[in-house]
Amino acid sequence: MTYRLPPLSAMRAFEAASRHLSFKKAAEELHVTPAAISQQIKSLEDYLGLSLFRRLTRALEITPQGEAMLPKIREGFECFAAAVDSTRQPCAGVLTVTAPPSFAARWLVPRLPRFAALHPDVKLRLSSSGDAVDRRGGIRLVEEAAADLREAGSTLAIRYGTGNYPGFLVEQIFATDCVPVCSPRLASAERPLAIPQDLARHVLIHDETIDDGEYQPSWREWLSHAGVTGVDAERGPRFSNAVLAVEAALDGQGVALALKPLVAADVAAGRLRVPFEISVPSPYSYFLVMRKVLADRDSAVAFRAWLLSEAQLSGQENGERALSPDGV
Repeated sequence: MTYRLPPLSAMRAFEAASRHLSFKKAAEELHVTPAAISQQIKSLEDYLGLSLFRRLTRALEITPQGEAMLPKIREGFECFAAAVDSTRQPCAGVLTVTAPPSFAARWLVPRLPRFAALHPDVKLRLSSSGDAVDRRGGIRLVEEAAADLREAGSTLAIRYGTGNYPGFLVEQIFATDCVPVCSPRLASAERPLAIPQDLARHVLIHDETIDDGEYQPSWREWLSHAGVTGVDAERGPRFSNAVLAVEAALDGQGVALALKPLVAADVAAGRLRVPFEISVPSPYSYFLVMRKVLADRDSAVAFRAWLLSEAQLSGQENGERALSPDGV
């Protein structure tokens, strides 16, 4: 079959320019000059006989015709990338998964031996990155997340965020709540934690994994939900990710506000205690995200099925064994 197509370089320039809405940023990504991007777009417009962008004074706006064409152009490049990946990595059993550091360390890694036992033929490579967390709300967050996922190639991504990743297959692993946790010795020390008001006499540990208060449950929100007044919700040390915040709580440095799934094992083992069974929901959830062209790959199918099964089991266990003040 003979394909009548414009130059691929022109379509690549169009895809990058439409994603950035900037010839300059598209040029930086493709390592060419803005003039070269403009020329490529112009040649594509001449080929199609229509305009793909409106060149405004200080902005670039994609036309309805450009928007209509973009999804298939993007899907085509993803198919090209998948074909190259499969050639470059002839071993179909290799699977790369990226996840937020806290989720990887405290939930996923302890469960991986079960996956290895079920699928010994799959060579799993786990990568941990703070980029797997949605950092800001709104359109910009969605664009950055999508760009990260496209750059990831054949990687399956576990993201902590909104779940709004257009153009990708998205499946919720679980939603979660935040609860206060501390070391057992702190809960029963000279200044015991008998009622929420007792937090006034303890250090509050803050997890700043997300840099937008609208999407990060805070001590101020929890104290308000618990009906507590007279406690300074801003005092106490701040940590850039949940792993550090939970480690500080394990060390007896104070009381942390933590996501339930990330501390459930420590609570069950008695290493942490939940002094008050009062929780606040997180606006974010954990999602499995992948490019559509990867959905039928055997290793991806196996990992997806196992991950969702583990998530369901984890939810059932937490339901049957609620995080109690005694940690049992």
